[in-house]
Amino acid sequence: MRMTVVSEQPNPARRGKIALWWLIASEVMIFGGAVGSYILARTAGQGWSAEAAHLSTSLATINTFVLLTSSMTMAMAFAAYQKVDQGGVQKFLLLTILLGLAFLGIKAYEYTSHIMEGLAPWSGSFWAFYYMLTGLHALHVLAGVIVNIILLLAAGKGLSTGYRVEIAGLYWHFVDIVWIFLFPLLYLSY
Repeated sequence: MRMTVVSEQPNPARRGKIALWWLIASEVMIFGGAVGSYILARTAGQGWSAEAAHLSTSLATINTFVLLTSSMTMAMAFAAYQKVDQGGVQKFLLLTILLGLAFLGIKAYEYTSHIMEGLAPWSGSFWAFYYMLTGLHALHVLAGVIVNIILLLAAGKGLSTGYRVEIAGLYWHFVDIVWIFLFPLLYLSY
């Protein structure tokens, strides 16, 4: 008697989610190492509070609100996808993109203000960590914006964005969670 083995191929959505979770796991290691180094350096040194006092808590609070709102609009894009509402997917992806760009614009204004004050990455340990942590995060926001633009363009051409909206949403929520850690560590701990 001969046995036939049926091989079940994972669907693209499942493969995409698995790949994204691996990516997120590697990103957790990167951000975890950077944040851990920041915490160790800060507890071992002095003068960090005086440097952190130069940061604008109000701008960071606005940026936190902007990023959390973008997380909501990303979830709404996925909900629209589940309802087979292509117009809703487009609308909420566009809102997510605009909010992501607003976050980056506020961060660019903040960087420009600090650099004009002479507070550059080479101005001391606090500023090196500040620019490294927030810059790495901003690059992740930019990557999410680019992915969402690609999805928006595909949806605009009538192409199925399918499960890709869900995967992009998982990434976007990860980026938001990173900010939830960075905000108090950098802006509220002086």
